[in-house]
Amino acid sequence: MTAPTLVIDRTLTQADFDLFARLSGDDNPIHVDPGFSARTRFGRTVAHGLLLCTILRGLAGRLLPGAVLLGQDIRFPAPTYAGEPMRFSATLTGQQIAVSVTRRADGVVTCDGTFEMAGTWTC
Repeated sequence: MTAPTLVIDRTLTQADFDLFARLSGDDNPIHVDPGFSARTRFGRTVAHGLLLCTILRGLAGRLLPGAVLLGQDIRFPAPTYAGEPMRFSATLTGQQIAVSVTRRADGVVTCDGTFEMAGTWTC
């Protein structure tokens, strides 16, 4: 039996980064200032890690409606840039959900890890 998986493809924009910065208060220039970011090792603005996790949490909630996020173990091995098509994936593995964000163009994983979930659900 194949583990239940949800996948969405999405291209985040600079406007998404800017809106998340306004909502969260995290206006670090690496996320919102293209001029500043151009002078960093990334060369351009990068997504907030929590923005990526929020999208992944949405997928997890669709896999396990009503479940509560108890904890997460997430890493960011590569940057997620504005304007690049990305694939967000969540796979149910028991009470954990394996999550990842992958660049569609080159297959590079920019975010991955697990969410520990708890609650009452039917699978």
